[in-house]
Amino acid sequence: MDLRIKKTKSSIINAFLELRSKKELEKITVKELCETAQINKSTFYTHYQDIYDLSEQLEDELVTSLMNEIRHPENVIENPAAFTRELFEGCLAKGPLIDTLFSGNRSGLLIERIETALKKSIYELYPQFKNDMAQNIKLTYTIYGGYYAFYKNRHYGDEIIIDRIGELLTLLK
Repeated sequence: MDLRIKKTKSSIINAFLELRSKKELEKITVKELCETAQINKSTFYTHYQDIYDLSEQLEDELVTSLMNEIRHPENVIENPAAFTRELFEGCLAKGPLIDTLFSGNRSGLLIERIETALKKSIYELYPQFKNDMAQNIKLTYTIYGGYYAFYKNRHYGDEIIIDRIGELLTLLK
């Protein structure tokens, strides 16, 4: 990618994240973003359809990055404790970006996207699970249950919660 394009996209993304950390997505305008990034509106529209397109691309990149950190997606089935540790350590490492991109009315989208990406990986490894109701329920329960249990109970300490969730999910195995 051309260096000028990289710099422009970086400027747009940084301006977006700055605004997004202070405002709901729906309240950010292209005009405001362009003023913050010091670019023309036509430059913005060269790269993105609208604010939502920009946000979705950044969200997709974040979820892809999280999924890349899960070295063994099959552990969601074979070793839930190891899977839990990989998932939440990835979430913790990207915490500020997650908090910015998936705040407000977009907060539920992160776990939906993780579930979709993880199930895609699992179905590639275990094609027989795609239409298996019990396995799909178990996967959804593991992903959503672990995620919400973690974030609702962080006041007990991240490490102990990760360990406990891993122990509980191992019982489902």
